[in-house]
Amino acid sequence: MTVVVGYLAGKAGLSALHLGAEAARTLKTSLSVVTVVPKPWTTPSPARIDAEYAHYADRLAADSAAQARDCIGTIDPQLEVTFHKFAHRSASGGLVDAVGELGAEALVLGSASDGQLGQVVIGSTADRLLHSSPVPLAVSPRGYRGSKTHGLTRITCAYPGTPGSLQVVERVTALAARLDVPMRVITFAVRGRTMFPPEVGLHAEDSILESWAAQARETLQALRTDGVVGDNVELQVVTGNGWAQALDAAEWVDGELLALGTSPQGPIARVFLGSKGTKIVRHSPVPVLVLPN
Repeated sequence: MTVVVGYLAGKAGLSALHLGAEAARTLKTSLSVVTVVPKPWTTPSPARIDAEYAHYADRLAADSAAQARDCIGTIDPQLEVTFHKFAHRSASGGLVDAVGELGAEALVLGSASDGQLGQVVIGSTADRLLHSSPVPLAVSPRGYRGSKTHGLTRITCAYPGTPGSLQVVERVTALAARLDVPMRVITFAVRGRTMFPPEVGLHAEDSILESWAAQARETLQALRTDGVVGDNVELQVVTGNGWAQALDAAEWVDGELLALGTSPQGPIARVFLGSKGTKIVRHSPVPVLVLPN
């Protein structure tokens, strides 16, 4: 098994390499750096053009590998790393192929380069893979440079309280036990932009939000009562006026990972986030791990 990290020189920053190295070190496995290059069309073309394309693809992969090697060498010189080139029509398709061929335990991507530093920014490749990755998908915040402790310190599981999401808590519980790190379960109770017409008043909105939060606390407590989580797992309900405020209020620690569940999609296990999950990912200030159904 290995951790696959997608990296293309000049396309995005180094955050994926930092998170990928941490993931491989935490899982006590190797790291496979994958560069996806465009696959040429099958229509005939002059040999010179084919040769030029082959040279371009080889150079792109070589430059990406060289940059990744230099970066990982500063992060963990002892880490076992291999470098691979996959040709495909799309970056997401090439990474899915790499996951299958290399026997990946997880896939790591970086944030897009056009968003806010310190938050997860979903680019086009990550967006497609959120709907198609056959293995857990981790995405680093933009500008991520690893934790100060150089490892995982806590896993937080986002739990909406639905029956279908119970298995996610169970899987994260098993992962936290495997990695011997503390675990927290959070339910977010978020006020919409306008829950009620202005004439109803903010007091009514506050009452409804508190009612949701109270119900969420009961649902979380049931996890402990039913033996899904142990007494050492922190249970927390976080409220906010919108997702950004709710995520900011969750009091993250250095080295934390936010794990989310998925919704069923298709006949095989794959990642597929619902609307709430997508909003959580987009506002997370820490790396996120999205688990296939």
